[in-house]
Amino acid sequence: MHMQITKRILRYLKGTQELGVYYQKGEHRRDLQAYIDSDYAGDTDNRKSIGDYVFLLSLGAVAWSSKKQPVVTLSTTEAEFIKLRVALGMIEVSQIIS
Repeated sequence: MHMQITKRILRYLKGTQELGVYYQKGEHRRDLQAYIDSDYAGDTDNRKSIGDYVFLLSLGAVAWSSKKQPVVTLSTTEAEFIKLRVALGMIEVSQIIS
C-alpha cells in the first residue's frame, strides 16, 4: 500500500515539474493579502464546516489551508468567524517569528 502511494506521489511530482509559485519584483502589491472562506455544514455526515484560507505576498501564495472545522457551527456567520480566527492566528505567529 505504501509503495503504491509513493509511486503515485512521484508520478504527480514528475508531471508537475513546470508548475510553481512565482514571486515578482516591481510595482506589484507587497502587502500581505488574505482570502478566507468557509462553507456552512459542508460535511453532510457530521454537519461540520470546511474552511479555507490563502495568504498572498507579491501575488504568490505563502500559506494556505483547507480543513474541516473542529466544531459544529449554528450559522454561516459563525463558521466564517471561526476560520477568520484561525487565519488571524497565522498572522500573529508570523509576526512573532519575524
